[in-house]
Amino acid sequence: MKIYNTLTRRKEEFVPIKEGKVSMYVCGPTVYNYFHIGNARPFVVFDTMRKFLEYRGYKVKFVQNFTDVDDKIINRAKEEGIPAGEVSEKYIEEYYKDAAALNVKKATVHPKVTETMDDIIKFVQDLIDKGYAYEVNGDVYYRTRNFEGYGKLSGKNIDDLIAGARIAVGDVKEDPLDFALWKARKEESEIAWESPWGMGRPGWHIECSAMSRKYLGPTIDIHAGGEDLQFPHHENEIAQSEACNGQEFAHYWMHNGYINIDGVKMSKSLGNFKTVRDLLNHYDGEVLRFLILSGHYRGPIDFGPDILTQSENGLTRMRNAKSNLKHLIATGEGTMTEAEAETLKGLDAYRQKFIEVMEDDLNTADAISAIFELVTAINTAVKDGATKEFAEKALDLLMELATVLGLLQQDKEETVEIEPELQALIDERQAARKEKNFARADEIRDMLAAQGITLKDTPQGVQVIRK
Repeated sequence: MKIYNTLTRRKEEFVPIKEGKVSMYVCGPTVYNYFHIGNARPFVVFDTMRKFLEYRGYKVKFVQNFTDVDDKIINRAKEEGIPAGEVSEKYIEEYYKDAAALNVKKATVHPKVTETMDDIIKFVQDLIDKGYAYEVNGDVYYRTRNFEGYGKLSGKNIDDLIAGARIAVGDVKEDPLDFALWKARKEESEIAWESPWGMGRPGWHIECSAMSRKYLGPTIDIHAGGEDLQFPHHENEIAQSEACNGQEFAHYWMHNGYINIDGVKMSKSLGNFKTVRDLLNHYDGEVLRFLILSGHYRGPIDFGPDILTQSENGLTRMRNAKSNLKHLIATGEGTMTEAEAETLKGLDAYRQKFIEVMEDDLNTADAISAIFELVTAINTAVKDGATKEFAEKALDLLMELATVLGLLQQDKEETVEIEPELQALIDERQAARKEKNFARADEIRDMLAAQGITLKDTPQGVQVIRK
């Protein structure tokens, strides 16, 4: 497998630190609101990376944090008149709901900042002891210029950089480039923890360095997140971790591109965003997942109604193939014929193509194309019917590949048991079609459609689908 490594700006063969095992850290959400479709992209992309690695036989330890201490959480708590902890816990639960709708698997570990405070404080103290950090009036800053490799991930020249912290540059810093590791409490009501430097809370960047080391060790295989995290967040993580641990932080860095609206990056600060929760009122989660995977993860996606419609249509095509095979299994019988066995053998080429493109820097767009080609081949093979065994094995192959992408996991259509009243209408429609009374046949079809029932005419008879 080859991965485009942001650190080296080239595709590299993936070789894990320990054979057969992968350690992977992905930056998670700051939990003060529902996440938007742009936030969802790294969740879906790197969940797919994990699924594919597991499909290829690796044991993956996947860590994704929750930032549950942050200025945005504190501000939301003030707005709502509730403790900051209640805000973060509420939106952690809401994250799980929306992530589940997108078929995003829970991480092996979901650490929280509030539960990792001792490790964070020790990490900061280690940096002070090694001369990479200093304390001023209860704040602790990182000496950026002391780390020789600063800028190697983002490709920025240290002399051209601005301060990479979430606080304003002040006169207390030794250098404008220094960033906060620990922030002193400004008022009594502010959430804070005891530390050697007084009451305060961690800076944004230090939390991931501490969590990654705690759960995965000083050096990991893959560190991933959105393109916007390259600088300053990931750059600062490298500086902290490598200065503290004395070894390379991550062997491979993966970053997904933006989701744009009208060519502008989707952002809560700009107000040009669509939350996943709002979108789920109109589209099911698999449509949103399909949309995210329909382009290469490193490129931008232009979000809008057209791409949502295209994604819905594409997913429907896959679902129809699954539904048709399930119908053949339910109504068919017999073992495969020799001709079917040869056809099934030929379908294996689509599995191989799927694996090849996924191993080429997680090319999910071409992987979806491979599944579409498989669907076309299956539909052609069963257009005049098929044995039960062939339908079962074809469905197994379709589900094998779709499951790696996290698709076709939710049955939005199920074949229903046909009640006598429904059967009477089906029989009347069939009779009307034989008599070329298409007006009555269409009337019955539309009447059932209004009840959420779709009739599909197949060589094996009428298939009844309830949406």
